[in-house]
Amino acid sequence: MMRVGAQMMASLGRGDVVLLTGPLGAGKTTLVRGAVRAAGHQGGVRSPTFNLLQVFDTAPPILHADLYRLESWEGIGLEDYLADYVCFIEWAERAGGLLPANLAWHVSIEFRDSGRVVSINAPAGRELGKV
Repeated sequence: MMRVGAQMMASLGRGDVVLLTGPLGAGKTTLVRGAVRAAGHQGGVRSPTFNLLQVFDTAPPILHADLYRLESWEGIGLEDYLADYVCFIEWAERAGGLLPANLAWHVSIEFRDSGRVVSINAPAGRELGKV
């Protein structure tokens, strides 16, 4: 999952939103950790389940949001980061109405057999490099 996140980061820039879905333990935070490290952050990367938003001073800057404990994104200030950050949003099913679905990257992680299946869909007019 770290490698997928790192490789995905090569296709992302300011204003990109990555909506992550998958069950607990699927690897959403690990994928984000790989992206954050690929952008130059050397410190820890934990799930922001309790503080909701975590910002990384990388190039480009990254916001990591976790909506697990919420019913909606509204009221936490998430919209303030959309234009200038790469925004990774875990539990994206709770991000309805944040932006039109065709403007976001969609990453779905599922458990199958003895491994994981990761599906990545790019926003309209964009392509993902080799992952």
